[in-house]
Amino acid sequence: MAEQPKGKVEVNPEECNGCGLCVESCPLKGLKLSDEPNENGVRPVQHVGEVCAGCGTCHYFCPETGAITVCRLDEHDDEEYPPAA
Repeated sequence: MAEQPKGKVEVNPEECNGCGLCVESCPLKGLKLSDEPNENGVRPVQHVGEVCAGCGTCHYFCPETGAITVCRLDEHDDEEYPPAA
C-alpha cells in the first residue's frame, strides 16, 4: 500500500520563472518542469503524482514569492497547516 501524502503543493504558474530550483531541492522528486511553455515562454513547475512530504523545501528554495505554496496535511482530520518556518 502506498504511503499517504503528508503535504499538498500548489503552484502558481504565472509566478513561476522556470528556474528549476524547487525541482532539484525536492527530496522526494515530486516536482518537474512542464513540457510546454506558458504564454510568457516559461516552462512552469508541476507537482507530479501524490508525492509530498510537506517539508516546504521547494517553497524555501523558490526565488519567486507566491509561486509555490506547501501545506502539511494532518493525518487525522485532513486539515491543512502551513509549513513550519
